[in-house]
Amino acid sequence: MKLMIFKILAKINKTLLPSYSKKQLDLSKASKLQLAIIGWRYWITTNALD
Repeated sequence: MKLMIFKILAKINKTLLPSYSKKQLDLSKASKLQLAIIGWRYWITTNALD
């Protein structure tokens, strides 16, 4: 059940949230909001892969 929820969230993240790796964002110059989005996407992705 938990894994299924994270997989659904990962698909939603992929469609709605921006991909900063494609934009080649420098992490040292990223804003707090951008860092929060990167952290959120990382957390969802790691839990979806378990």
